[in-house]
Amino acid sequence: MEHLEITAKFIRGFADKTRLQILHSLMRKEKTVSELVEEIGVAQSRASQHLACLRDCGIVEGRQEGKFVYYSIKGEEIIRLLQMFETALKPVESLVACCETVEELTCTPAIRKE
Repeated sequence: MEHLEITAKFIRGFADKTRLQILHSLMRKEKTVSELVEEIGVAQSRASQHLACLRDCGIVEGRQEGKFVYYSIKGEEIIRLLQMFETALKPVESLVACCETVEELTCTPAIRKE
């Protein structure tokens, strides 16, 4: 697999609302699946599937303690990347919000630079 394909696959790990909710929660502190389920309001099976995706891509890691697995973000680089996403989004947020409706031509972005 070429480098750009691997990069695209890595970025897709972040390209889901539930996974981003999990990651933002884990930025504050490590948590179990049950704690994440309660906080973000998804089914346990769904949270587990997303955590498996994030773990398999090296974005989060699990630490066994007794009968619980505590998940955390794997490395400061990932935390910095999430913070950079937020910083990069701010100036173009209205444009990004319109991306979903572009095909319907109902989007009127607040600011458009070309």
